[in-house]
Amino acid sequence: MFFKKSAAMPTAETALKGRQTPIATARNHFVSKKPLQGPYADGQETAMFGLGCFWGAERKFWQLGAGVHVTAVGYAAGFTPNPTYDEVCSGQTGHNEVVLVVFDPKAISYERLLKVFWESHDPTQGMRQGNDVGTQYRSGIYVYSPAQRAAAEASKAAYGAALEDKGFEPITTEIRDAPEFYFAEDYHQQYLAKNPSGYCGLGGTGVACPIGTGVRVG
Repeated sequence: MFFKKSAAMPTAETALKGRQTPIATARNHFVSKKPLQGPYADGQETAMFGLGCFWGAERKFWQLGAGVHVTAVGYAAGFTPNPTYDEVCSGQTGHNEVVLVVFDPKAISYERLLKVFWESHDPTQGMRQGNDVGTQYRSGIYVYSPAQRAAAEASKAAYGAALEDKGFEPITTEIRDAPEFYFAEDYHQQYLAKNPSGYCGLGGTGVACPIGTGVRVG
């Protein structure tokens, strides 16, 4: 995870060409044993977040327990189809390291996931997260519905105000419609459950986010 590279996005023309077939990944979640790629139960919803190194990011969400059906790490929001980890690390695919969260909205709210997202990293750092520098470490919320977009935008406004009060720079998080999600390789899935002493470079700002605590915005 200790890669340093240009923080400039490639273009569709300059990005690596990738491949037509998906790369191999795990069949089941290492912790819950549930099918990683589904099928998922009726009524489940999907969320996608980028907040730095996806090893530690994924653990933040599976540790929520009840309500989170399955988590997976992968690549999204770039140009290269079915990229490999090495290709993403080259900085030539435009992809972000992301976490896919399949959850039961009757048991855990999307706003609760947003609160975990904001408080688990520093969303003011642009194309980096701590010592991890590059386009794959940018902060992003990738939404699957108008309701998710509205909640994401409201949370960004609320957390931006809270950060400003503490002297932080403006939030750089991108919010966009969910792009295609490419599952990362088997060994990346639930990496910190398989390697409890493995690297995790995530660090929050120490500022609480009011979203997910019953506070209404707007």
